Amino acid sequence: MQGMNWSDLQVFLAIARSGQMARAASALGMDPTTASRRLRRLEVQLGATLFEQTREGQVLTEAGEALLAKVEAMAQAAQTIDEPGLRRSGEQLTGVLRISASEGFGSWFLAAHVPEFVRAHPALSLDLVANSGFLSLSKREADIAVMLSRPKAGPLIARKLSDYALRLYAQRSYLQAAGDPRSPSDLLRGHRLVGYIPDLLYAPELRYLDEIQPQLAPSLRSSSINAQHHLIAAGAGIGVLPCFMGDADPNLVPVMPERRIIRSFWLATHRDTHQLARIRAGRDWILATVQLHRQTLMPD
Repeated sequence: MQGMNWSDLQVFLAIARSGQMARAASALGMDPTTASRRLRRLEVQLGATLFEQTREGQVLTEAGEALLAKVEAMAQAAQTIDEPGLRRSGEQLTGVLRISASEGFGSWFLAAHVPEFVRAHPALSLDLVANSGFLSLSKREADIAVMLSRPKAGPLIARKLSDYALRLYAQRSYLQAAGDPRSPSDLLRGHRLVGYIPDLLYAPELRYLDEIQPQLAPSLRSSSINAQHHLIAAGAGIGVLPCFMGDADPNLVPVMPERRIIRSFWLATHRDTHQLARIRAGRDWILATVQLHRQTLMPD
């Protein structure tokens, strides 16, 4: 970093945190043209492109991510210097944190605890991408991923987050009409099953019914666990849900509750960016939330 203009690095830091040139310039009290000129000067000095221009704004390149880690460390070190007569206020995390999670975990578990994260980091924007499939950490599509298995390749740092349990659930009216199955073999006779579309499974860990009883096949199928939940809650059939979803719905009851399926969540970050302040904050929040509410994921 020797010989670089600190004001240029501050412009870079502001753009990286806000994700938009105009917003960064406004925060620094300068016009966007000046901010852009200083960024270009820095890129020429480094011989590298630091941002890619997208419709949403500026996105860090690999060189930009590497520089950001160093500049954030410099900014944090600068905060520890007490200047006489200077009144300091704690700097808040800014920019965007993007978390990719499985649909159920993201929309049912994490979303319920987002207010706690927002109160701790009110200036940080949070993208919670909870759908069928995962964004790529290696391609920098997300900062943090909660995955259904440990990633097998890529420059990633992964750790087991938690086990979680799944059970069969049904709506009471369905069981009153179709009968309450007492054994897995009962599901083969006269019951409608809800589950995933086999050729659209995005992870092998989502194959549940074979573990309940071989040859079970759903006749009501969806690629979305939330759609499956709605089908089951509407009384359309019996299906497997994570306990953190099924137990939270008062309209559902467990079917053969002694039959549990156990799966695991894995927490992953990119090796080059896992020490960035916003990513550390998100990772620590997820770990603390899971630890505090582990009983919801693995009920007795």
